[in-house]
Amino acid sequence: MLKTIVKISNVTNLSDARYCAGMGVEMLGFSIDETSEAFIELKRFQDIRSWVSGVQIVAETDSIEADTLLERLIQYQPDVIQVSHAELLPWLKSETSKALILRVEADQDADTIEEIMTNNVAYATYFLLESTSDASFDGDWPAFLNTLASRFSILLGFGITTQNADFLLDDVNIAGIALRGSEEIRPGYKEFGELMDVLEVLEEE
Repeated sequence: MLKTIVKISNVTNLSDARYCAGMGVEMLGFSIDETSEAFIELKRFQDIRSWVSGVQIVAETDSIEADTLLERLIQYQPDVIQVSHAELLPWLKSETSKALILRVEADQDADTIEEIMTNNVAYATYFLLESTSDASFDGDWPAFLNTLASRFSILLGFGITTQNADFLLDDVNIAGIALRGSEEIRPGYKEFGELMDVLEVLEEE
């Protein structure tokens, strides 16, 4: 059991899926965008899904095309849908009863981040904060995140280390954290590195 909700993004292989499911993560995310480096073909996705249980499957997309997205969702049948474009949320809310995650770019000003969340809190189950630039969690971020977490359900997806993971849960009160999967060295073999280290810190004693 883990101390908080954990989402693993960009899962592309069975090694990550089985290890993370065994550790008790809440959600496994798979990219359904053909243009993404992390895209997972339907057959491979189905094979991986058949091996894991007790986790919510998240379809991750950066697409803005509603028709294409709907087709993919019918094929992949996820439990949760993650989008990067807030304008899709009202439509998705009307089309499905599935939980919705809005990915919010952390590399923008604080007012913009807060405005996006305020405008979409009626639609999004969680807001996933990720940083394209791999920003560090320092400076004004702890105080700002505390403010956001008091109003919104936040999954923090950047700046997480073995040193600050407990602090984030105890002092910031976020809903959970998000980590990223990685490629296998070869089929069936990989090193989990920091992913494993952070999950071990989050294990219940």
